[in-house]
Amino acid sequence: MVSRTRFDDSECPVARSVDAIGDWWSLLIVRDAFDGSRRFGEFQRGLGVAKNILTARLRTLVDGGVLASVPASDGSAYREYVLTPKGEALFPVVVALRQWGEQNFFAPGEPHSELLDRRSQRPLRALEVLAEDGRRLSPDDTTVHKVPARQDVPQDVPQDVPRGEGNADRN
Repeated sequence: MVSRTRFDDSECPVARSVDAIGDWWSLLIVRDAFDGSRRFGEFQRGLGVAKNILTARLRTLVDGGVLASVPASDGSAYREYVLTPKGEALFPVVVALRQWGEQNFFAPGEPHSELLDRRSQRPLRALEVLAEDGRRLSPDDTTVHKVPARQDVPQDVPQDVPRGEGNADRN
């Protein structure tokens, strides 16, 4: 069996993001969660994915904080999967993939699904990457800058422990 390369400690935000949700099943599960799927059976029927694969992907998304497993809203013994704030933050990513797919993988007039503004029932405007001042940016207008580790945050002390507490070497 080929072992999967992990990127969860990479300095690149794209690599860490792909590590968290980078396979197609996970992104399609998130897409379906935005479309209202909540139960295992709904995901399984909608995606046609094998139960063992769906179980593994749901577990990974829950463990990664993208989905939460909650008691069923109807009071039954079932569990439901809901997007967390971290999962909801993937909405622009899903919209960008959808728009990219519409532009690049469908012939003119070919049937496909379309994301509409619920209030106006009109398609969304194409996403744009904007500078802080509102200018539209292209890849040539950007550069990657490495952010150094902050010196005021101890690397070996958990972030939720105030400085000085939990350190064995304090006097």
